[in-house]
Amino acid sequence: MKEMSHAFFENKDCEYYPCHKGVDEINCLFCYCPLYNLADCPGNPSYKEKDGRIIKVCTNCIFPHKRENYKKVTEAVKKRYTKGQDTGEKRALLPRVMLAGTGSGTGKTLISSAIMRICTQRGLKVAPFKCGPDYIDPMYHRLATGYGMQAMDEDGNIAPGGNLDTFFTDRDTTIRLLYEGMLIPDDKSLDGGTGIDAPFAVTGGGLADIAVIEGVMGLYDGLGGTKAEGSSYDVAAVTNTPIILIVDGKGAGRSVAATIKGFLEYDTKGLIKGVILNRVSPMYFERLKAIIEGELGIRVAGYVPYDERLTIGSRHLGLITPDTVDHADTEASDKSKEYAEYPEGVCDVYHIADAAADIMIQSIDMDIVTDIAHRAGGLNAKAYDRSLEVSLTGKRAAIKSLAVAMDEAFCFYYRENLRMLRDSGIKLIPFSPVHDSAIPKGADGLLLGGGYPEEYLKELSDNKSMRDSVRKFMEDGGYIIAECGGFMYLHEKIGDKEGKLYDMAGVLPGICEWTGKLVRFGYIELNGSGIKAKGHEFHYYDSSANGEDIGVIKAGNGREYRAMYDNDSMLAGFPHLYYPSCVR
Repeated sequence: MKEMSHAFFENKDCEYYPCHKGVDEINCLFCYCPLYNLADCPGNPSYKEKDGRIIKVCTNCIFPHKRENYKKVTEAVKKRYTKGQDTGEKRALLPRVMLAGTGSGTGKTLISSAIMRICTQRGLKVAPFKCGPDYIDPMYHRLATGYGMQAMDEDGNIAPGGNLDTFFTDRDTTIRLLYEGMLIPDDKSLDGGTGIDAPFAVTGGGLADIAVIEGVMGLYDGLGGTKAEGSSYDVAAVTNTPIILIVDGKGAGRSVAATIKGFLEYDTKGLIKGVILNRVSPMYFERLKAIIEGELGIRVAGYVPYDERLTIGSRHLGLITPDTVDHADTEASDKSKEYAEYPEGVCDVYHIADAAADIMIQSIDMDIVTDIAHRAGGLNAKAYDRSLEVSLTGKRAAIKSLAVAMDEAFCFYYRENLRMLRDSGIKLIPFSPVHDSAIPKGADGLLLGGGYPEEYLKELSDNKSMRDSVRKFMEDGGYIIAECGGFMYLHEKIGDKEGKLYDMAGVLPGICEWTGKLVRFGYIELNGSGIKAKGHEFHYYDSSANGEDIGVIKAGNGREYRAMYDNDSMLAGFPHLYYPSCVR
């Protein structure tokens, strides 16, 4: 088998492998077919006896697994992925799995990051995704998979993966974003400088070997907590992705099985294919596993023992950013030299991911995880042709080169937004308002994303040359796009939690102050004269001058209010916008 076929096509985890060694004209349907899943195969599947077993084989496969046919197979797959099929519902496989929880706080981020890390250590090219509008979890994912914390590096390479959210995007756009997020930049390297030998020569590099998608909140929790739209399950249903359910077993016994049974009964599409138990002891796990598999017929992929070292703190609602994690006492601290180019907190995230991976490689059956991923169903190939170029209007349409603030203070960017800007012909130039002295020369647009500028008020205030550069940029006719933390930076001053005020760029009048509570939170829709898009708000700070140029509709309850600045100089406000939501 190994001598005559490419490893990408083999399912070495199959219980029958290698079932047809030396038979080079048979393509076992238990193995991964690069063109079809079992239900969609147009060949002539038949049954064949092999060593006393009845196995399903495809005797008339148009692309048998012979090395001389590899080029023909990859060209066909490339065409299928990139061009779609005129005949409509032809399908192709993208190995993928979703790790979803029964609720928030079940350990989704830690377990997802560790599994991504294990896959990366095994030499797989991983595309990490997050359900919902979250910015921080994707940072952990990118670190775990070796792409670095930011959505874009200093050379303008945009990391794989991203966000999938069915409130933001329709079915075809969501599928397109999944496919696009599985493209690996051909000049990007993984851990240790390992070059990427992409299996498919498609635009932007090769396709990832596996997509690992972390869910949001509880599996069925969508818009407003009560609707299916925007839930992890909705994303899984739209993308036909199998689910491994993460269940917190601490302080529970047989009730764990009852919880799983309820989730299975709610699973109308049969997407839940496995279970991982979190915070249980090895001995107790074996007892629970026997009950779950025996009574519910669902595979238990493993468990995670309780370990207080493997925790990540929180800031506001979500996780704290990777560059501010403090876990210097982890067992992996001796690996810090390996990541010397990263800030100290980022090293700690690597340590946590490494330590968690070291533990979970012993307690989670990765063969089950990857087998579930490779059994993912087909997708409508027509969605791959969906155009995702951003449409800019007014003065925004004249932007050719965009300076993008990207450092520890400004790090909240959807990689889908950056990719759309780049694919629309705009050159993206990253810079740091914390460390650089001025906006990059030649930029005719400025993008100030969200983040936590309130954690770096002194550094931002002390960098007077940058503040002056931003103000002069606008005075000279430059165009500014600013969201949340970037919007705050444009004000005259920002106050810290104790009320001390720090000078900022002074482009906008007013002061931003800490309120100690959520000011606005949740999905929104914008309805302005020059922009229609979906987004979300999440901020504890408020401004004395929020702007009122755009109508904002709160999703769920329909409440309307005015916010933001939208004029010839800027588009700025607290809302985070998701550009693919306004694809036409």
